[in-house]
Amino acid sequence: MTSPDRQPVALPLPTIGPPQEAGGGCGDGCGCGSADYEDGYGLDPLECGLDPDLAELIAKAGLDPVQVEDIAHMAIEEDLDQGVDITTVATVPEESVAVGDFTAREAGVVAGLRVAEAVLSVVCTDEFEVERHVEDGDRVAAGEKLLTVRTRTRDLLTAERSALNLLCRLSGIATATRAWADVLEGTRAQVRDTRKTTPGLRALEKYAVRCGGGANHRMSLSDAALVKDNHVVAAGGVAQAFRLVREEFPDVPIEVEVDTLHQMREVLDAGADLILLDNFTPAETAEAVAVVGGRAFLESSGRLTLETARAYAETGVNFLAVGELTHSAKILDIGLDLRAES
Repeated sequence: MTSPDRQPVALPLPTIGPPQEAGGGCGDGCGCGSADYEDGYGLDPLECGLDPDLAELIAKAGLDPVQVEDIAHMAIEEDLDQGVDITTVATVPEESVAVGDFTAREAGVVAGLRVAEAVLSVVCTDEFEVERHVEDGDRVAAGEKLLTVRTRTRDLLTAERSALNLLCRLSGIATATRAWADVLEGTRAQVRDTRKTTPGLRALEKYAVRCGGGANHRMSLSDAALVKDNHVVAAGGVAQAFRLVREEFPDVPIEVEVDTLHQMREVLDAGADLILLDNFTPAETAEAVAVVGGRAFLESSGRLTLETARAYAETGVNFLAVGELTHSAKILDIGLDLRAES
């Protein structure tokens, strides 16, 4: 596979710590900071079967190239279902070579271009050539070319739907996130995702959130604690639930969900790192910010819409938790167009 020298900006691994400086997604004035690939990820892209250059780009974006390769294989295997692409085999000569443009059908923010390339990598019987016109995180216009590929026509058509399914899905998440990030611009608040992700695609979907200028919450149940209402019931109280987690796991960040200012004061006095204000009004949120006085990070959740987001952000909270970034985002319409070689 041949490609230009342009490299994507490295994205940091998610954190529950201090909010990152607000800004655009990677490729659009990225404000999420940079990460040292060699020191920060501990990934060896050469361990996977993808083209080494592609695997390294995927790893530098904060994704595991082995996992991306597995997802690509899973998508293709599901589409072929142990058979062949009947329509393509019947209509396309085996020796035919084509050039195809992945093109945006509508304006948005793109994410998942290297994932689409990974799908091509597991399908293409010969090496393929790719020309990258944009990078993940870039805003794109309707009709804009994103990626041009030259390879065997059969391979390109067989990979088309799986590559587009992932690319459209991730770009839709990035586009939705960018809308929230734009609304919050100029405030201290960042929009943040949740674990309401598609099973098996969490790492990719949270990557797309970062591409759109958002921040990631925890990636899994094991990298941070989030005490919610059912934990409070089981433990016998919100402060007690916090203390039990702190005693059992003294080194992990702990976020506690509260429904009232009284509960918030309890967990604040107990030493919570981050407090989730569930279904607070903007006025109640402003009062909570004043009470906390910077002693803990605050996150708003529930009742949040693009129309109300600014009002919440201007209270001084650190994060807005928005599950719809990953569970309800509309895809970005992207297509693949074959054309004659110039």
